[in-house]
Amino acid sequence: MTTTTPPVTLDDVRDAAARLKGVAHRTPVLRSRTLDALAGAEISLKCENFQRMGAFKFRGAYNAVSRLTPGQLSRGVASYSSGNHAQAVALAARELGTTAVIVMPEDAPPSKRAAAAAYGAEIVTYDRYTGDRVAIAEALAAERGLTLIPPYEHPHVMAGQGTAALELLEEVGELGALLTPVGGGGLMAGSATVAKALHPGIRTIGVEPEAGDDTKRSLEADRRVSVPVPHTIADGQALHTPGELTFSVNRRLLDEVVLVTDDEIRDAMRFAFERLKIVVEPSGATPLAALLTGRAGTLPPRVGVIVSGGNIDAERFAELCRGGSR
Repeated sequence: MTTTTPPVTLDDVRDAAARLKGVAHRTPVLRSRTLDALAGAEISLKCENFQRMGAFKFRGAYNAVSRLTPGQLSRGVASYSSGNHAQAVALAARELGTTAVIVMPEDAPPSKRAAAAAYGAEIVTYDRYTGDRVAIAEALAAERGLTLIPPYEHPHVMAGQGTAALELLEEVGELGALLTPVGGGGLMAGSATVAKALHPGIRTIGVEPEAGDDTKRSLEADRRVSVPVPHTIADGQALHTPGELTFSVNRRLLDEVVLVTDDEIRDAMRFAFERLKIVVEPSGATPLAALLTGRAGTLPPRVGVIVSGGNIDAERFAELCRGGSR
């Protein structure tokens, strides 16, 4: 009988937490009586929009880059991202004294491109609907001798992302359910690893935009399924196939995936701004949308939600809240 070692374990996440201590922010957990009443449960929001560079991605990027050898750091790192991982790798590289080259789609939010560049990264753009970002980044890394730090397909990245759920559970105790956005699957893989290890009975719920339901379809088929590149305001979740490593974790630990529309995401962003007094980007608002619409189903008494990020410029935020599609 052969036993396959999972790509990320609770010990890996705890090791990442020790490495991130004093570097990443321990983000706040917010509560709202209004949200509790609407959702029919006690909701704890882990607000990664207050993380360094504005999203949970810093956790995984720093955990991965900090483990490189001096020789690797001297040559630099490369990655590919629609925005938040780009900023995270750029910031981690700057903090650790190395350089970063990031492959980003031409239509990435300008504020995210500008932020990654401001952290010192070199930006290489491509057309997300015709280009292969992985191939482009791999070619750049090979040509320049850089170490590739992917946005989710990496054990150290997944372990770093899982520290958000670890902090949440340390602060609020046992939960009956955990809702997390799902894009490439790294945040969910790390979070589900922690949640199921500490509280085996917890219900893990992923949330995807309706236009990009690749993880939901993959779970139903019990294999990785590709969909057309999604056209959705949730740019951080505009992916067409789950990661191979992340799906190997999520097919075991993710109980279900629910879908929300772009209009429901807009409503959730507006609710977060008006009632919770926080700014949340579209991808970070998808779990909140699932709660407000009831798409997450009947909930247990205590529920945790990871609000994954808040990187959105004022103009786009205002247009989306007005119902625009930019």
